Amino acid sequence: MSQRAHQGEVAGTSWAPDQYLKFSEHRLRPALELLDRIPLAEPNVIYDLGCGSGQITRLLAERWSSSEVYGVDNSPQMLAEATGEPSTVHWIDADIRNWVPRKSPDLIYSNATLHWIGNHFDLFQRFVSYLAPGGCLAVQMPLSWNLLSHHLMRDTLARGGPDGRPLGDAALLASLSSNWVENTDFYHDVLAPLTQRLDIWETQYFHELEGEDAVFEWVRGSGLRPILNSLGDADRTWFLKVYKQRLRDAYPKRSGNGTVYPFRRLFIVALV
Repeated sequence: MSQRAHQGEVAGTSWAPDQYLKFSEHRLRPALELLDRIPLAEPNVIYDLGCGSGQITRLLAERWSSSEVYGVDNSPQMLAEATGEPSTVHWIDADIRNWVPRKSPDLIYSNATLHWIGNHFDLFQRFVSYLAPGGCLAVQMPLSWNLLSHHLMRDTLARGGPDGRPLGDAALLASLSSNWVENTDFYHDVLAPLTQRLDIWETQYFHELEGEDAVFEWVRGSGLRPILNSLGDADRTWFLKVYKQRLRDAYPKRSGNGTVYPFRRLFIVALV
């Protein structure tokens, strides 16, 4: 979940495990639904790409207790969190863009990570090529580009400064200018010729988030990280003031202090 954003290679993207896990129940649900659809009985070698704090990686190790399970991430903050709890998982500090497995995997699992990495045509083909015969690639990616929260994020950067000026530099704006997940036809066309069985689906969740500025707190733990880490202090302060208010207007609280946040996700399970 914590690979560096690929759009324009925004530098310095650090991660805060506590912030990301603030809505852990909602973030965990799609990971479990992906896990439930993996049709493997006893995989020998499992890699969790973008393992983050290791919550799902440990569940993989519990489900297949005789497997060798590896958690791969390149965030020191997340890996420190992951290694702080005893487990049988082997933790690896690596960038997924040039990662090569130490052993041929029976399962490559990746939840809410690959949208941070570009060139999905080559990326997905490469992952499938690593799999052992009968192996499985299981991926979940958020479809957040078209969400109102993310449109407002980009618009606030582009014209939300004093007198409508942009906030941040041109490189930051360019890094967010294109969708980071392709449509379902793209993944079908890439994977179908390489696999024996392919299952692709989308799900829209209606998360009811509790607390003040709930949608802001959600995006601050994930999609907002590259922006917050790239803006200077003055621009960051202004951006937060404007963006928070726009989110309050767009996502008003409902009865019971909850805020409903619709969120779509793409799932892929491919067997070779």
